[in-house]
Amino acid sequence: MNKSNTIKAGSFSRLSIHQECARRAYLAYIEKIKEPDRGIGPLTAPDGSKEWHNDRGSRIHQLAQDYVEGLIDRFPNELRKFKKEIEELRKRYKSGKVFTEEMWCFTNDWMPCESNDWDNIYFRMITDITIFHTKKSATVIDYKTGRKFGNEIKHGQQAQLYQLGAFLRYPDLEEVTTEIWYIDQDEIATMEFNRNQGMRFFKHWDNRMKTMTQDVEFKPNPNMNSCRWCPYKPSRSGDCSVGV
Repeated sequence: MNKSNTIKAGSFSRLSIHQECARRAYLAYIEKIKEPDRGIGPLTAPDGSKEWHNDRGSRIHQLAQDYVEGLIDRFPNELRKFKKEIEELRKRYKSGKVFTEEMWCFTNDWMPCESNDWDNIYFRMITDITIFHTKKSATVIDYKTGRKFGNEIKHGQQAQLYQLGAFLRYPDLEEVTTEIWYIDQDEIATMEFNRNQGMRFFKHWDNRMKTMTQDVEFKPNPNMNSCRWCPYKPSRSGDCSVGV
């Protein structure tokens, strides 16, 4: 392992993987080892098709984006539990009040930067839906497929990060609402923040980024939880010999 290498830029997923197992983060983001072919996945889709969870999630996200943007006219059956809400998004998108799939990028001093500013990007996040009600008020929506139970803490952390990103990117905002739309459960988890409340999370995320970007050891954390879905464990690619 070349210990002079460090992870230069972060995202929520990168932070999560590094916190779970730094060795996996090293293999993925520094060595850039491609994940092995997963083959046919378990039965995960409501229609009974064989599809991996994250593949299905990406497909449904794309369907939602295409429908809201008016690129497809037939309403996707996978989104039927949120038909009323997504129809409203489509209507408001036409009026320029809804933005889809925005990438928010920040420098290492957490100033907004362009998504192609490769030399200066320190952190990036992608929002599924951003609605600006006024210059001072916005809602950030994140679609979730699959189960809600057991993921509430992780999803709550994402919501914290989205609202923080909104306040950092848009200095006129005074109120941000985050909504997690559980597409399969027909549930919405909502949190509301004013600027003072939201900015209290800055130190936490700044510290997590420093921990990851300053790591030069990338110690493994082998256990049943962190290794369960790791593509580099001995039974998958084998690039991590200590995985279980």
